[in-house]
Amino acid sequence: MSILSYLIWFSAISFIYFGFGCFFSKFIIREFKRYKLPKFRILTGALQLLGAIGLLIGYYCSPLILIAASIGLSLLMIAGFVVRLKIKDNFLQSSPSFMYAVINIIITIETYVLYF
Repeated sequence: MSILSYLIWFSAISFIYFGFGCFFSKFIIREFKRYKLPKFRILTGALQLLGAIGLLIGYYCSPLILIAASIGLSLLMIAGFVVRLKIKDNFLQSSPSFMYAVINIIITIETYVLYF
């Protein structure tokens, strides 16, 4: 298995976990209230699940779907990073969203280089 494969699976499994968390986790529900964005919790969870599914379908079926999913997740995580900084969370608290943005940017670039 290549590093790209590991990154895709790591990201997909993570976003399945976080996506379902947006629907069911009391902690994440409280966090969205703290962010002052409770209306966006369900949308965020749905986008995370769609992105994770897109990564896996793209990995097995279509590099274009893989690139679209990884770009979408990157943008979602950049937005999450900005929100965390805006509410004055420190960099360490904000770093998971930054890390996932970077991982998905790497997936995008590596997939593009490999297939196009």
